[in-house]
Amino acid sequence: MTTTVASRLAETARALAAAPDEWLRRVRLSPEGRWYERLHRDDDHEIWLISWLPGQATGLHDHGGSRGAFAVALGELEEHDLAVTRQLTTGQTRAFGPDYVHDVRNTSTAPAVSVHVYSPPLSVMNRYDLTGSGLVRLATEEAGQW
Repeated sequence: MTTTVASRLAETARALAAAPDEWLRRVRLSPEGRWYERLHRDDDHEIWLISWLPGQATGLHDHGGSRGAFAVALGELEEHDLAVTRQLTTGQTRAFGPDYVHDVRNTSTAPAVSVHVYSPPLSVMNRYDLTGSGLVRLATEEAGQW
């Protein structure tokens, strides 16, 4: 992952997460599943706002070759990649390269909100299961199916 791209994506996510006047009125909480809204899309990148109730998770997935970053704007989230689990609280940011596989979840007892930035904009996401034999792709979802 080029440091310039990673830094730019992380800084975009961090700056927007720190500006609740830009997103707070848009947030919805849904017991049906994570709520999300795309805030911006151009040829270079896209930005998503996601809310998480306790227990909501993404499942293991990648970003179809896009680089990305996310920042916790409110609350706390837990991120699992194939090697480590991280607790992320308000203001913390994670950046990742095009082959990164992770699961993000709200393991707290309160809602959380995060800002996600991807470059290039997402076209597919691959869903995975981790078995005793390793990572197994379960599905490929086209843009708009998630």
